[in-house]
Amino acid sequence: MAKVGIIMGSKSDLPIMQEAIDILNEFGIQNDVDIVSAHRTPEKMMKYGENAHKNGYSVIIAGAGGAAHLPGMMASLTPLPVIGVPIKSRNSIDGWDSILSILQMPSGVPVGTVALNGGKNAGILAAEIIGSSNDEILNKLLKFKEDLKKKVLNDSVK
Repeated sequence: MAKVGIIMGSKSDLPIMQEAIDILNEFGIQNDVDIVSAHRTPEKMMKYGENAHKNGYSVIIAGAGGAAHLPGMMASLTPLPVIGVPIKSRNSIDGWDSILSILQMPSGVPVGTVALNGGKNAGILAAEIIGSSNDEILNKLLKFKEDLKKKVLNDSVK
């Protein structure tokens, strides 16, 4: 079974990243969570990124606030897809610093970027990546999408 690595720059990012953890658990996708700071633990970050594919990960979700270098640095270190979650931190410029740091990557080092504080969508996107080659996850995604549709139709005023 595929496995997703979920990393974040600090423990304060966990409430947002918990949404990714929860949705991956809902889909039955194994995930591991760790605190990996690009600025405070660069050696740990390097080791994590260089070995992620050897450690059985299929996708990495990296959340970070402020300067938000973690997702981009992770993408520079691993051949795996990296999904960046910009997080509005207490010292943030309304989250724009995080969004732009993750979104504006140089050619050759892509980071799939979700909305500000978009942990749930990061988890769904990771599931979709895995589901492209795993029928069990694909079927769970099809049901998930159908349930979304039903909810909207049930909430409709017509």
